[in-house]
Amino acid sequence: MTHLMVSSFAAGQWIAPDSGAREIESAITGDVIAQAGNDALDMSAMLDYARTSGGPALRAMTFHDRARMLKALALYLREHRDALYELSFNTGATQADHLIDIDGGIGTMLVLASKGRREMPDAQVYVDGEVEQLSRNGSFLGQHICTPLQGVAVHINAFNFPVWGMLEKLAPTLLAGVPAIVKPATSTCYVTELAVRIMLQSGILPTGALQFVAGGLGDMLDQLTCQDAVAFTGAAQTALKLRATPAILSNSVRFTAEADSLNASILGPDATPDTPEFDLFIQEAAREMTTKAGQKCTAIRRIITPQSQADAVISALSARLSKTVIGDPRLADTQMGALVSNAQKADVLANALRIGTEAERVFGIAEDFTVQGADASKGAFVPPMLFHCTDPDAATHVHQTEAFGPVATVMGYRDTDHAITLANRGQGSLVASVITQDTNFARDVTLGAAAFHGRLYFNNRDSMGEATGHGAPLPHMTHGGPGRAGGGEELGGIRAVKHYMQRTAVQGSPALLASLTQSWINGAPETERGTHPFTRRFEDLTIGDTLNTPSRPISLKDIEHFAHFTGDTFYAHMDDAAAKRNPFFPGRVAHGYLLLSFAAGLFVEPDEGPVLANTGLDNLRFMKPVQAGDAIKVRLTVMRKTPRNAEYGEVRWHVSISNQDNDKVAEYELLTMNAI
Repeated sequence: MTHLMVSSFAAGQWIAPDSGAREIESAITGDVIAQAGNDALDMSAMLDYARTSGGPALRAMTFHDRARMLKALALYLREHRDALYELSFNTGATQADHLIDIDGGIGTMLVLASKGRREMPDAQVYVDGEVEQLSRNGSFLGQHICTPLQGVAVHINAFNFPVWGMLEKLAPTLLAGVPAIVKPATSTCYVTELAVRIMLQSGILPTGALQFVAGGLGDMLDQLTCQDAVAFTGAAQTALKLRATPAILSNSVRFTAEADSLNASILGPDATPDTPEFDLFIQEAAREMTTKAGQKCTAIRRIITPQSQADAVISALSARLSKTVIGDPRLADTQMGALVSNAQKADVLANALRIGTEAERVFGIAEDFTVQGADASKGAFVPPMLFHCTDPDAATHVHQTEAFGPVATVMGYRDTDHAITLANRGQGSLVASVITQDTNFARDVTLGAAAFHGRLYFNNRDSMGEATGHGAPLPHMTHGGPGRAGGGEELGGIRAVKHYMQRTAVQGSPALLASLTQSWINGAPETERGTHPFTRRFEDLTIGDTLNTPSRPISLKDIEHFAHFTGDTFYAHMDDAAAKRNPFFPGRVAHGYLLLSFAAGLFVEPDEGPVLANTGLDNLRFMKPVQAGDAIKVRLTVMRKTPRNAEYGEVRWHVSISNQDNDKVAEYELLTMNAI
């Protein structure tokens, strides 16, 4: 039989495995299908290649350039995913599992690409937070910014998601502007290698942006500096060993870990067997036990139910699990494939025996189950195994042993505090789910358990139609958890991008900060160019372009007409005596929205032009009342520009409304779409 020779991509070259390569088995048959590993890889050359080629090329791009690159890369992968599907069957994964790993990874890249375009500037500096005024008159300001680390991100990934596990780290890394060296678990690295080959053959990535190690990392971690980062997914003991690498400690290398997790699912006291919530609970538990054969870092390991419902849960869940079709994952009706290898099978069975010393096995006999289309004695097949722990307070293994397969333990709780205590016995989990319609119970669990969990997933009859599932980390939300779960955070939208950037406090004048951030701030230079800025196209506008309008008086007739026309007859606008009793008003005042309307009348250019639409306003503040007899004027300034597509871009304008004494009465940020 011809074996796959899984190569590494190092310093621009594909390097085949050497004589010391490790053999990789098929999860379905147990036969050797591949070899991977080369101890002669030059780790120093790989790091140098990333730092001197990949890093500068990525940093020369803007966030929008990188976001477009990510989108193109994801779409290219999508075009070639069938080859990934076919190869991935050898890992024991079903077609439904591929949708999580392969399509889920591609989807994650697309979400990060979209967020990069919508939430980050078309620039090389990311502004983090608001401007801080550090002096009385505003001539000395502070601003936090984020810029890319000038090193390399080393990604060490687990075996269970050879594609998603890589892409969920790679997307925020590349968006940040940092090159990556990917090292997957050897047992499934042949799938990751194909994904890397596809991405490199696309020609989309800059030289040096992505490298790949099949096998061990050698002394790479010993050569890391303060500009590098490590993101690890795997066993807690391995994370501890890697985190203790002297170079990582002495150089304060960023180390993000996503490790063991005894995730829990809690059935609310209101969710009795006659409720939709009970059925949902059973559905979620069964799905999390059998998807990827339970080889998910977010899978449910502990099923926490009211003591009065424990028997009903065991009965219903056992009945559902008994219908699971186990077999060759290439068969269309297979619902659960194999574990990744026979070594993993042995580990899962050993941990199940350990759990069995404290809990009774109520479903799933490892020696007696049916496998369709494959030999159960040769492949890494196991049945779903359900345990019942009647004394979870005295137990230790059920709260400490993660059988990384289709294994879960049911345990009963007495009251809300007891349920929270049991959930927290995991000493740090990626996720806990709570199935309940009782909002008070949900709130109590949140207050008591959130500190021990990276994510809390609530579901009930109101949300079940659209909820994504207990075990689905989403790129929009943080993925990680405290304590045993590793203490890190991955994903989480732009938060994930910041893991690979340095936050720096920059202090200086308004002009300096505006130039640095490419965003106008109060006190920065303004330019009046003689023509109305609304007559200029997107590319013809520059940061700081300003229009100062003439004044417009506000009369009592204006106030009363606005009140009756809109229906807003609030007493502060209509009753002078009542308004004077209000500590905020000197008497009758103009409506805040009248000021906005009159301001628009002062600065809007009425003729057809490059301004296509007003899409909203942000940060509106009213600072000083305006009375009849006052006059208002407007300063309109181009604050920021963000391209949206080839036809138009978003312009953020700073609008300041002042009275006849030059006192600010209101300010806000106006958003328009302008033709390019």
